[in-house]
Amino acid sequence: MAEQNFVDYVKICCRSGAGGAGSMHLLRTKGNPKGGPDGGDGGRGGHIILRGNRNIWTLLALKYRKHVIAGRGGGGGESNSSGKYGEDIILDVPLGTIAKDAETGKVELEITEHGQEVILVAGGRGGLGNSHFKSSTNQTPRYAQPGEEGLEEWKVLELKVLADVGLVGFPNAGKSTLLSVLSAAKPKIANYPFTTLVPNLGIVAYRDHQSFVMADIPGIIEKAHEGKGLGHRFLRHIERNSTLLFMIPCDTESICKEYEILLNELFLYNPELLDKPRVLAITKSDMLDVELKELIKKELPDGIPAVFISSVAQKGLDELKDLLWKEMNES
Repeated sequence: MAEQNFVDYVKICCRSGAGGAGSMHLLRTKGNPKGGPDGGDGGRGGHIILRGNRNIWTLLALKYRKHVIAGRGGGGGESNSSGKYGEDIILDVPLGTIAKDAETGKVELEITEHGQEVILVAGGRGGLGNSHFKSSTNQTPRYAQPGEEGLEEWKVLELKVLADVGLVGFPNAGKSTLLSVLSAAKPKIANYPFTTLVPNLGIVAYRDHQSFVMADIPGIIEKAHEGKGLGHRFLRHIERNSTLLFMIPCDTESICKEYEILLNELFLYNPELLDKPRVLAITKSDMLDVELKELIKKELPDGIPAVFISSVAQKGLDELKDLLWKEMNES
């Protein structure tokens, strides 16, 4: 997917439809010149609805659609006939989309399943016709209820990528290379920071025709939780990954220190991220001999399963997949 076509944040003005007015009609026929009230109800205004679509990966379609306006409900008619409903507007969004109130920032809904439909802004209710107001003391009410006005609200839609495994690491940790080797995904790969500017997803084949989804997400740096670097744009996507794969090159100054920095950034952004299963991959390990590996093993952080891999030499990848599969299923 082209980077400029990946949109994971949009702000839109949503205006639901007003309800139709109820009818003030009295039955008048040749055989019944003084019939009772028979005014029908007005139709409800159109809703604005979000619908999950697994075939969409971005909010690009909404980037230039700043105003979304639903239809007005029809007025009620004679013979207790109700007005037609206003036209609903259905917005297809990727799985993992959340909707927030633009003013308060409160999360109002999330879309996680294909075909899931949730009303984002409800249309106004239709007014009651005069037949509802008939009573023993008022046999011919000459009034009806107007329709309810629609709502106009600004909403923020954010996409959080859904994946089984999310790759966590500093820029140039080898995340994109790993994804390109394990799956058919073709992320941009180069030897400079922030090569990856948007999330990339790949399906990783496993034993017995099974598979899981891996997400290569823009690299993290210190103070990312404050918005530094790609900041929140990166961290938002990590929230929806069930297992986190920390990737640290073997030639880094201190694997333990780098791991603690990454872990701290996740904690400061959202402490719940530390509840997810974690796996550590020491990358570029084709440069290591047996003696160096043993030395590094003694310095690895406690409490996290680790594996030495090389995406270029394709070493340790089966062991890595086995470890990830075990962590995903145990969790």
